[in-house]
Amino acid sequence: MFEFKITRKDQHSAARRGIFRTPHGEFRTPIFMPVGTYAAVKTITPEEIRACGGEIILANTFHLHLRPGSELIREMGGLHKFTAWNGPILTDSGGFQVFSLGKFCKIYDDYAEFRSPLDGSKHVFTPQKVIEIQQNLGSDIVMQLDECVAGDSSRRVAESALDRTERWAEESLRHINCFNDFNPKGRGRPLGLKSTKSEQALFPIVQGATFPDLRRRSARFCAGLPTSGVAIGGMAVGESKRDFLKVLELVTPLLPINKPRYLMGVGEPLDILQAVERGVDMFDCVIPTRLARHGGFFTELGKRENIRNATWKLDKRPLVAGCQCPACQGFSRAYLRHLFVINESLGQRLLTLHNLTWIFNFMKEIRKSISNGDFSQLVRRYRQAAKKSLR
Repeated sequence: MFEFKITRKDQHSAARRGIFRTPHGEFRTPIFMPVGTYAAVKTITPEEIRACGGEIILANTFHLHLRPGSELIREMGGLHKFTAWNGPILTDSGGFQVFSLGKFCKIYDDYAEFRSPLDGSKHVFTPQKVIEIQQNLGSDIVMQLDECVAGDSSRRVAESALDRTERWAEESLRHINCFNDFNPKGRGRPLGLKSTKSEQALFPIVQGATFPDLRRRSARFCAGLPTSGVAIGGMAVGESKRDFLKVLELVTPLLPINKPRYLMGVGEPLDILQAVERGVDMFDCVIPTRLARHGGFFTELGKRENIRNATWKLDKRPLVAGCQCPACQGFSRAYLRHLFVINESLGQRLLTLHNLTWIFNFMKEIRKSISNGDFSQLVRRYRQAAKKSLR
């Protein structure tokens, strides 16, 4: 049901490209997944996502549990039918959202209890419950419930969260029935493993904040689990760029070569490049779509501009010359600025289509450069552009 095949490796770094096959089709890696929090990438349709170059989308377990409810989605035939998206879907566990509630969330050894930000109702997430919600949703790739802590957390907090995350990974695997006779005391070493076909692939999550020994421990633990891929969580949550790269350099060499590595919540172009350079395959982030809704758009080498800027008032140019997105085909910067000035929702739609087209083309450029042997030059160009923008 699930297969990851590496098709090319970069000779000068850990970057690689591949194909991951799922029950709802395949996607090429390195890949960027647009975020459809409530089972919709805001302002655009599934057909438009495909037209932009999208191959897989992400939905949020926490939010869909609260509205409209996973049972309703199950009755409607699962996320694929409910959303009319026939490609692969990944659902996160909702752990980040739960633990972001602060005082409205209480963490126990076996579960997390929280109040809904919508109506204050009480809810409980156990590892098993989160798997059941995702089974109702019918996504292709599901995530374990984990405890995500801030990048500057103390060692005591980070280690306690990691202990809990590892236990919850074991319970998630048992519950999704990926294998039999799992030995909970063996920390990831299954006994009497039997291959079973599942329509969902569960990814465990590497945690440990910025503590090298905790990250190594977590990476080795996740590597020992019989799953179809591994995620790296707790990144881009307040740690420095230096620590961000250091963690990736520690973690990725310890993960299985023949499984995709998913870096959660990272979407800055240079961050993506530097993570691919260290062996990461999958990414998701709200940046391209959220940026668009506030008037921001990507130009050459990941530079950001804002369409509300008065500079564009009489500018006849498209957002990016040569871009094939709907926003750049016939519309000027002046017109797009006008749409935002009058608060016309068409402006948000067009910039969303542009930013997704841009980042999908960016990922295509990364894959091509790995195949052509000039990935290192691509990284160098983006680093130089980032340095110039800081001057």
